[in-house]
Amino acid sequence: MAKKKAVAKPVLYQCASLGSLGGYGGKKEWSWEKKIKTVREAGFPGFVSRITMVNKKQIDDSSLIFACTTDLGGVKEVKPKLRAIKAHGARVVNVQMLDHDTTTKRALEVARRLMDTADELEMDVSIEVHRDTCTETPEKAYALAEGFEKAEKRPLKMTWDFSHPAVIKHLNPPFWDRLAERPDLIQHANQLHFRPFNGQHAQIPALDARGNLTPEFVDWLEFAERVLECWLKTATPGRELFICPEQIAGAYYLSVFGDRWKDTLAVQREIDRVWKQQLRKWKPPR
Repeated sequence: MAKKKAVAKPVLYQCASLGSLGGYGGKKEWSWEKKIKTVREAGFPGFVSRITMVNKKQIDDSSLIFACTTDLGGVKEVKPKLRAIKAHGARVVNVQMLDHDTTTKRALEVARRLMDTADELEMDVSIEVHRDTCTETPEKAYALAEGFEKAEKRPLKMTWDFSHPAVIKHLNPPFWDRLAERPDLIQHANQLHFRPFNGQHAQIPALDARGNLTPEFVDWLEFAERVLECWLKTATPGRELFICPEQIAGAYYLSVFGDRWKDTLAVQREIDRVWKQQLRKWKPPR
């Protein structure tokens, strides 16, 4: 009797943001090479950065998946930026598009050109739900998605960073009902930015001073688990998901927070654990 052929399961790639190592080395900023080496040694299969920060040689030498983030200010930038990103070997592209006061009509025009060009260049591109962009509020993000669906007869591929709408709405946990208004768009996505958050802070510590998970992180982790469970419900065999677990510098980081990189590794570890747990329940959709 012939053996039953194994079904390829969905695949998770956790890609660390080099922003998590920004200013991490103390007074002297680490080189990009050292940051990439630190990411690789921590077991991440990929990293997130911009082509304004890392060059093609650094990307090629890393032997890691390159997930590129870029800004987009209008239609004229679409093709030149995507071509440059493709030349750098990006596996997926995350676009922070336009401005907070951009109208939905204008955003839709740019989004349609962006996605048409991505198809033309055979690139995997998503538009991020992000502060200070045309998707800054849930209302603007969903209006853009609905306009795109109506015009293009297909869903808009979006990168979900749920911290931004959570803070805008000042949500209390559990977050699921308010942040998952369109589960179908979560399922259509293949990029998620998992920076732990609550309704008041777009970034919260994962670990306390003793190295234990903080209560706030545990609340967030429950939401992250729901997101992965939702995504896997429609995931086909071999489908890829790119998650960026991050604890970045700048205004996201408060002086009373602990070690950012240790926090990033805690997020990585917990997401890996939850993913494996959810994957055991996965069945190919009919």
